[in-house]
Amino acid sequence: MRTLVAGGGIGGLATAIALAAQGHRVTVLERHDTFAEFGAGIQLGPNAFHALDRLGAGEAVRDRAVFIDELRFMDATTGRQVVRMPLTGAYRERFANPYAVVHRGDLYQPLLDACRAADGIELAPGQSVVRYDQTEDEVTAYTALGDRFTAEALIGADGIRSAVRRQLVGDGEPRVSGHTIYRSVIPMERVPEELRWNSVTLWAGPKWHFVHYPIGGGEFLNLAATRDDGALEAVAGLPAERDHVIGEFPDIGDAARRLLELGEEWKTWVLCDRDPVDGWTDGRVALLGDAAHPMLQYAAQGACMALEDAVVIGDLLVGDGADVVPRLEKYNAQRRDRTARTQLIAREMGSQLYHPAGAAAAARNDMLSSLTAEDLYDKVSWLHGARESIEGEVR
Repeated sequence: MRTLVAGGGIGGLATAIALAAQGHRVTVLERHDTFAEFGAGIQLGPNAFHALDRLGAGEAVRDRAVFIDELRFMDATTGRQVVRMPLTGAYRERFANPYAVVHRGDLYQPLLDACRAADGIELAPGQSVVRYDQTEDEVTAYTALGDRFTAEALIGADGIRSAVRRQLVGDGEPRVSGHTIYRSVIPMERVPEELRWNSVTLWAGPKWHFVHYPIGGGEFLNLAATRDDGALEAVAGLPAERDHVIGEFPDIGDAARRLLELGEEWKTWVLCDRDPVDGWTDGRVALLGDAAHPMLQYAAQGACMALEDAVVIGDLLVGDGADVVPRLEKYNAQRRDRTARTQLIAREMGSQLYHPAGAAAAARNDMLSSLTAEDLYDKVSWLHGARESIEGEVR
């Protein structure tokens, strides 16, 4: 069976691997001239590692990952720890995999290496899919260069501004969240010893928060500072002056400020997502990852959901392609509710947990500080421990 994948990001490459393992001949159409992953740090829950193991890339990603000891939630105005969730011992026993942080490239490169090593995968850079059409037996993708590619199925993994989604769903531009994030990666050698914590630490302030954690095998510190500033226009990867970034967080406490002030070569994004939709399929065409269910960063599950999607679609698209349509519809049905819930939870976490002020922040602190580690594990088990939708033999 021949399959086209629009988009050569994390979700697109994972999908190619999953389909090639089923005997598909896969062509990955990537709009950029090279296959590369942009961005900084990313968090991977146990569900991501379960999917990566199914794809045969788990060991390579583990070799590049930093396995952190805990998630820490701090009140940025008082400097006090509100709650911590240990990620060793009982956590790993319960969820059967670690929680880790990586540079995005350290997740992407093993997937790219696996695609390059697979006989059934063709990587086609510089081919931006702009539209598709289909007959009863096949689908054709048209690119900005005027080329056309034909196969039995097309998977749109072309991101939050997906051209495939534009034709399939037609819901316009992404929703601008009004939250601006500033990102920087610095060498760990510049970080004072007493601040080199093996944790994902989040400082929550009034209408802002600041997250930091080690990446690159512990050689770098990833910094991400977010303001709920009502931004109205989407921005992606624009440079930001250091003084401007520091000035956006005037009330930040001493320890967090020391780390924020180490940041350099800051870049800024205005975060966007979309409302969940019920239907991601159109005959022989389906959406995946951010093209299907783009979400805010606050649940740290965007890449995890894309990896899960890839495993599920690989398990379902088997055979000679004669029954592609019902199999894609089954994929849609199997993934829809879980990803929609994650999208909405991510929004809620941003407003209800990370950015409250005054009495609302105090109530949040009281609620979180009352939770035991086991309570916290119970709350995330539907995300971190999920297996029912991505079960199967490890490849």
